[in-house]
Amino acid sequence: MSERRSRYFCMPILEEKGYVVLSRDGEAIDPGEWRNLEYVDWKSSGDTRFAPLASVSGGIECNAFWHFDPPRTDKDGVWIESQVATAPTIARKAMEVEANVGRVRIIELQPNTFADALYNSHLDDNNRLNPEGEGWVVRVFQNLTDDETSYMVLREDIDDPSTQTLIALPAGARIVVDSQRMWHSVWHDGDEPRYCLITSYESGPELEKWIFANGPTVDVETPELDEEMVVQAEVQAQDRRRKRTERYGYDPTTVRSEA
Repeated sequence: MSERRSRYFCMPILEEKGYVVLSRDGEAIDPGEWRNLEYVDWKSSGDTRFAPLASVSGGIECNAFWHFDPPRTDKDGVWIESQVATAPTIARKAMEVEANVGRVRIIELQPNTFADALYNSHLDDNNRLNPEGEGWVVRVFQNLTDDETSYMVLREDIDDPSTQTLIALPAGARIVVDSQRMWHSVWHDGDEPRYCLITSYESGPELEKWIFANGPTVDVETPELDEEMVVQAEVQAQDRRRKRTERYGYDPTTVRSEA
């Protein structure tokens, strides 16, 4: 555990790998719930939009909570009445955990390539202004669309493929990620947009109880991928990151995302 994270309550179940995969949620959800929401043109890890369900003050807003007055960490999110009314089942999924939530949003991601996903891999800035001694903020991802050939790409080290885990994303897939520790993105190998519920939760007894009630595991089946494609994607992503660094004058591996 890093010195910084040791000053917060971090769930032991995430210490080994930085993530756990839960059992799939088999409840059917009407696609109209996510399709009819109000979306914000907010970019993260590719061609994306976001539909907020909870925000800093209950408005249609995706910004991190420290941008507002008074600035605060991403906790105590306010549910957006119009969005909850449009997507009641999805909102219930986020609420049933009973842990403190920050931003709650649905992401719409357009199809991309493995190279795109590696290039867009990032760390989140979940715990800015988080008071020491409180719970470390992590994220739960629940896939809404059925994207069995798409994968969440997790790495402990962005430059080391040996630290990589690929997690398949069928409908109902649920993944808890310390996304300030784990580099992450999604390789969406599909024809239609992918939709996923992303909820920021404070680590604590409520979140731990929910996790243990839903079959957590770190045993993930590794998919068989074309070796040449994998090698080429790694080279392309590294080259694109290098060129971005040269263009903008910063190392992308040192920048955390607010998304």
